[in-house]
Amino acid sequence: MTTTLTNVSIPQFLNILGNLHHLIAKGISDAKARNYDGKVLFDFRLAPDMLPLKVQVLIACDAAKFCVSRISGLEAPKFDDKEASLEELAERIQKTVDWIKTVPSNALDGLEEKEITFPIGKDATKTMKALDYLITWVIPNVYFHVTTTYNILRHNGVPLGKRDYLLGAANVG
Repeated sequence: MTTTLTNVSIPQFLNILGNLHHLIAKGISDAKARNYDGKVLFDFRLAPDMLPLKVQVLIACDAAKFCVSRISGLEAPKFDDKEASLEELAERIQKTVDWIKTVPSNALDGLEEKEITFPIGKDATKTMKALDYLITWVIPNVYFHVTTTYNILRHNGVPLGKRDYLLGAANVG
């Protein structure tokens, strides 16, 4: 099999976002089972200077979505970022997955050398070749935010383990 931007990115994004969806579903179930408001998890952060769970999920989704869009030239869907519950975060993840699934199988291929300029923080940009952008920037970024979501949920007692992180999407019926 030839390695392409498509087969390095799309399956990986679908897998990790599917796992993220599974993690959020476990958070929803835990809140119901232990009779607490899921907003506790939604707004939780591990440290005062960290972003809350809500933003961790939004960034993971947006990083994957915008990576595919920036490299392929396809227009990514615009979301309002108005999610107010774990259930709405699960919907956001699903909408992101659904869009990524519509991307033609060869939309990214042959564009490894394309220059991609993207925002970093609020006031700066960075330019990288598409392959480097995908491998050294986006994939680690998506995994960082999914891992942080896992850690927030686990810290709050949601019954999660390594299997949920690695195989969550496969565990969903």
